[in-house]
Amino acid sequence: MRGEGAPPELKGNALRVYLHVLRHGPCELRDIQHALGLSTPSLASYHLSRLAEAGYVTQSEDGKYRPLRDASVEILAGYSRIGIVIVPQYFFFALLCTMVTAFFAYRAWFEPAYVPYLIATAGGCVVALWYETIRLWRRLAAWK
Repeated sequence: MRGEGAPPELKGNALRVYLHVLRHGPCELRDIQHALGLSTPSLASYHLSRLAEAGYVTQSEDGKYRPLRDASVEILAGYSRIGIVIVPQYFFFALLCTMVTAFFAYRAWFEPAYVPYLIATAGGCVVALWYETIRLWRRLAAWK
């Protein structure tokens, strides 16, 4: 059973390499080495071979490494990819809840009877969603 965070076989630099390939698409070995600040091409090659053995990336005939889509679902559970940006899925719910709360807070300004209900419901939603979003963002930051 896998715990929270990255799968056991994919941590540290191997995870950083995978995330780089996932964000930037097909990459050559030297591109990955320079982008991640790895000391030698052999170190990048080592991590790429580990990723290929685990089924996370594949090397094409032109020598570029590409991510396997089915592997990204497992690695990025709880996250959404928008272009090259990876954000927690709770971010969208937190943003929506924040906007709705702001709207009803403005409306409650003119109808004071709704204030206690608004504070209890919206405050709870906002706190819970932002807590989960920040927790996932920290997990992603720890992988970098």
